[in-house]
Amino acid sequence: MHSTEIKALQVPGARLHYEVGGSGPLLLMIPGAPADAGALAGLAAQLADRYTVVSYDQRGLSRSSLTGPPEDQSVAAFSQDAHRLLTALGGEPAYVLGNSGGALTALDLAARHPEQVRALIAHEPPIPELLADREHWRARFQEVHDIYRSQGSGAAMQKFIATIEGDGGAPPAMPDFSQMPPEALEMMGRIQGNLDYFLAHVLLPVLRFEPDIAALRSGPAPIVVGVGAVSPAGVPLQSALALAERLDTKAIEFPGDHQGLATDAITSAEIVHDTFTRIAGTQER
Repeated sequence: MHSTEIKALQVPGARLHYEVGGSGPLLLMIPGAPADAGALAGLAAQLADRYTVVSYDQRGLSRSSLTGPPEDQSVAAFSQDAHRLLTALGGEPAYVLGNSGGALTALDLAARHPEQVRALIAHEPPIPELLADREHWRARFQEVHDIYRSQGSGAAMQKFIATIEGDGGAPPAMPDFSQMPPEALEMMGRIQGNLDYFLAHVLLPVLRFEPDIAALRSGPAPIVVGVGAVSPAGVPLQSALALAERLDTKAIEFPGDHQGLATDAITSAEIVHDTFTRIAGTQER
């Protein structure tokens, strides 16, 4: 059993909460909003015997408090935080795993600071700007924002989930809170507290992000795109497949759906480790 250290890093405009555990090469894990590091805690625990795992709450979310009033964020601001965090950790190149919106941060980090990324797994990054019907998705996510302004976070999140999953499937089942361990319940409470900030200041600017494909293709870091085995044909899956095509690679499959890294941490950890081990072997040749 590896212990986890809780630390903080002051950056311009925010104080980042981050967690460090395990031993081995550095692995930075970036969760997507409105979730925080707790969403990947199970995966971190499974990888801590092979990596020094660092995960954190992105600025303005949960325990990474802003030092000024809330304002619209950008993927560039989020990736600059990741850059600063890796610099504070010693500056060595790290393996990077980004999930959902955290994968956007990871992609931008690799484009802007390629010297800090040894290899990257981007798990279902939602990038509607890569899709042929991007204008449709811009309008749909604007609807989510408008519903938030008129009806509040509950109605907006229902619309957001239905929209990002493609409006074609059944609504997601509500979790059984009675079966959740205390740390999961705490995380759910933090996520609930993040919703106003996410819907007001993160949703639209982040979903209008477009990665620098040329920089990613020419950069030194291998990039692997992950998809859920049973993910619905919504924005995350479509975006991941579009990104893989732009990068001239094939997506690899993880268990479950968009939340698979959390719901099957054991299998996901083996895929992550096998992927990074394969890449490391290629780099050493």
